[in-house]
Formats: sequence, structure tokens, C-alpha cells
Amino acid sequence: MRNKIAVPLIVLGILMMLVGIGQRTIWAPPQTVTAQAPDAGAAPVAVLEPDLLDSRPDGAEITVRSDDGVFLAVGRSADVDAWVDGAAVTRIGSGADESLSAETSEGDSTVPSPAGSDLWVSEESVDGELSYTWTAPAAGDWSVLIASDGTAPAPTDITISWPNDQGTPLAVPLIIAGALAAVLGLALAFLARGRKTGPPTPGSRRAVRETDTAAQRIVARRGQKTSEESSSSSALRTAAGFTAAALAGSLAVGLVPGAANAADAPAQEENYPVVLDGQLSRILSSVAGTVQEADAAKDASLLPERTASTALELRKANYTTAAKVPDTKAPPAVAASPLLTDLISSDTSFPRTVVAVTQGGDNTVPQALVLVQASARENYKLVSAIQMLPGTTFPQPPADGTGVETVAADSGEDLAMAPQAAVDALADALTKPDGGNKETFAPNSFAEAVTTFQAEVTGNPANEFATITFSHTPVPSDTRALRTADGGAIVFGYMSHSYSSVPREAGDSINLEGTIYETLTGEKNTEAGIDVAYGEAVMLYVPPAGADEKVEVIGAAQQLLSATLK
Repeated sequence: MRNKIAVPLIVLGILMMLVGIGQRTIWAPPQTVTAQAPDAGAAPVAVLEPDLLDSRPDGAEITVRSDDGVFLAVGRSADVDAWVDGAAVTRIGSGADESLSAETSEGDSTVPSPAGSDLWVSEESVDGELSYTWTAPAAGDWSVLIASDGTAPAPTDITISWPNDQGTPLAVPLIIAGALAAVLGLALAFLARGRKTGPPTPGSRRAVRETDTAAQRIVARRGQKTSEESSSSSALRTAAGFTAAALAGSLAVGLVPGAANAADAPAQEENYPVVLDGQLSRILSSVAGTVQEADAAKDASLLPERTASTALELRKANYTTAAKVPDTKAPPAVAASPLLTDLISSDTSFPRTVVAVTQGGDNTVPQALVLVQASARENYKLVSAIQMLPGTTFPQPPADGTGVETVAADSGEDLAMAPQAAVDALADALTKPDGGNKETFAPNSFAEAVTTFQAEVTGNPANEFATITFSHTPVPSDTRALRTADGGAIVFGYMSHSYSSVPREAGDSINLEGTIYETLTGEKNTEAGIDVAYGEAVMLYVPPAGADEKVEVIGAAQQLLSATLK
């Protein structure tokens, strides 16, 4: 009986293995699938949608062909959508049965060149044909922007190839189950051969015993046969059950890997930084390079490309003063590296704010560089460069590398003070050192230097015939704040500092001889008086509400803007 079962089992096992091997070889599907984007009309830009890219987790090969130049950029989907907003755009997504879909919307027929935008994580540009291997740069939704130069229509000859996920899930289970069946068949055949016995020899004790007990022999033989048949059937059922279990187990593992983990994984709130490390490094290099070139030439016309707001105003003033007073001290150099720390906003709306703290070889202390991107089609510009005060500490970014929240200037619900209120209080404390904000701030070298200077000037006997006033006025439009990991906020503000000196009585005059004000005004004295303006950029730390700490001034930059006679 075992022989009857063993041979078919061996044959069945071999056939199963051959079928499994065939599925992995001669019947295997293509390793890759290639789809062509349909023609959906002309537009200056084309966008590969996130649903298409997300459906290719193992990557894809993107090929773009054009007689004109081909430009390809990778950016977060929100950034790409913001950049193409208002333009005619061809959106390419997933179609039915491994195909691609395409739809062109109405809008502007031309756009600026997308090359060089700070929004892109990476970009490539070639003439003719471009091949790009797609993999997601980081977590989140990503899109691919394709264009020519913004004025010509975007290339439409676009193909995407990706690994074929229609594999052969039964191949391995068939090979394993077939091998088990063949081994079981061989084992049964071996056992059957090992138990064979020959007929008893005539005249032997065995022959006599079997002759005398013929009835018993028949009963015993029947019982033995029944037992063997039962044993063979049991073995067969066991083998079949084992093979089915192995096949089912192999199928379960092969078709649904990690299904339980995926189902149990909690959804995470998106809190991605608006720029990745590589982007920030590239942005800082461009900003620092532009500023360094302008500093070397003292040419303010070079600054607007990468500076704005207070950073532009203070540097332009420095160059103007240096043109008249050659020994004017240059502003602290702007360095792209080494990067000591950063705070990067997660707010995808515009304007966007990024803070990088660097300390180049020419910087005696770290410098906080505040970068702002005003709109999607503008690049980041340096709006403030503030040296940290000795003995202060810059708040650390979140440990998990996520972006930080932008804090509205008038939002103080969970802070010791609203950001703008903190800047206002500092301006008041500097204007009136003994006023109501005297105890608002922790002791700091900036406030000490400013108030000491003011006291020395007003108390100098040489100025007894002059009425001298100092005022510090906040400029709310230049207040920016980002949340810190401890629930506080880092606040960047700007104040206009006015220093006015007028004669007390008719006939009195203000002596300017030997001062920088003589050089700037061209006069040795004035009977009308003089107004001197300074710009003051400050960096504050505002603790969370309920904290025992005071607001801290952790950085400042001051620059003479002008000196004019009344």
C-alpha cells in the first residue's frame, strides 16, 4: 500500500516544484512596467501628481524627451502647487490598468523659469532626453515638476517605468510544498521496502505454526492489513494536511506582508519642515555668497538678490558711511557654515521663516540668520543677521527633526508676553531705563551698553548747552517669531533708534568737530541741531506662560543709518 501511495506522491511533488520553478522563469511576468503619458494639450508646466508617485514606493524611472530643453524638479506637493498656481498645467496621475492619466487646466501660457527655485529639493536640466530615478526624498507628499524654460510648452513625451508588483506569489509555496511531498513519498517508499519478508520455509517451525493456526492467521493478517491501511491513510492525511498548511502559510506571508502592522500603525500628523537639510545648505551658500560679494565691493546694488528688510537697510547704511569714513567698521560677515543649529517653520503658507545659526571663521560669536521667503516664486532672502550676546544660549530645535510653529506677533495666550509686546517693552526699557519695564528683562550686555551710553552723553559737561533725547521705536512689520521646543518663542524685532541734540538757548550751538557726524554732515557745528538715526535688530527669548524666567535679550545688531542737520 505504501508503494501505491509513495510513487504518486513523488510524482506530484516533482510536478509542483516544476510548476513553481516555471512561474519564476519561463512564465515570469516582465520585471518592469512602462507607461506613456497621454497628450492632453500644451501648458508651460507639467506635474507628476503625488498619487502617481506614492503608488510607486519602490521607485520609478522617469524619462522625458523634447527637442527643446528639459527641466525637472522635485518638491513637496504643496510647494509645487503654490509655484504653478495661476498657470496652465498638465497634471499626470495614475490611470486604469497600470496606465497614466493626463489633464490640462487653463491658466497663464507662460511662467518664469523654474530653475534655481529654493522650493526644489533637487533639479536637473538637459537638452534632448532626461532620465531621472525617482525615490521619495523624505516623508510626506511629493510632486515632480517638468518644464522647458517657462515660455515654451512643457515636454509631453513622458514615460514612467517601475518594478512590476504583479509577481508570482504561488511559486515559492509550490516549490516548498512539492519538495515536502516528494520527500514524504520517498520516505514511504523506503519504509515499505524495509518491511518486506519472504514466505516461510517448508518444514520449519514457522510453517508448522502457521499451518496449525490457519484461522488465527487469517484473522491476524486481516487485522494487520487493516492496521497498515489505517497507518498509511493516517500518514497520507498528515502529509496532505502539512502540505496544505505550508502552502496556506506561504501564501499568507507572500501576499500580505506586514498587514497587521500597517493596520495597527497610528496616523501621524504632518509637521514637516519647509526645507530639508540639503535645501537649507544650498540656500545659505547662495545668501552668504551674495552678501560676501557685496561686502567685498561695498556695492549695495548686489544685495537685493538675497537680502531684504532690516538686513538690506543696515548693510546699505554701512556701505554709505564707509564711502565717507573709510575706517568704518564692516558689519559682521555672513557665513553659510558651520551650521550650529536651526529653527525651520512647518507652516506652508507664505511668507515662510527659517532661522540658521552659523559661526564662520571671521565671526567671534555665533550669528542668527533670519531667512524669509515672501512668495512661492521668490527665493529666501536674509532679513536679519544678529550676533548672539556673550553668555546667551540659542533654543534648540525639536529633537525629532520636525518643523516648528510660526507664532503671530500679537499671540501671547501661552507665552509670558506676546512677541510684539516683548519688542515694545524692550523699546520702552531702552528709552526709559527707570520706567515700568525696568524689571521685565533679564540683565543683558546690549541693554546695559545702550543705557550706559545714553547716560554718559546726557551727563557729559561738554553737552550742558544741548538738549539731548533718545528714543527707541519698534517697527511692527519686522517682528517675527517661531515656537521653541520648550513652549516658548524666539522673537526677532527691529527698532528705530533716534538720537536728537539741539541747542538749549538761542546762540548756543552743537559742536561736531572731530566726530563722525562732522564727516557725514560736512559741518563742524550747528546752531539748529542734529538728528542721528540708528537701526537696531534684536533677538529675544520669551518663555512660556507661567515660567519663572524673565524675557531674555540673546542677540542684537546696531548700525548708524544717518546723521542730518535740523
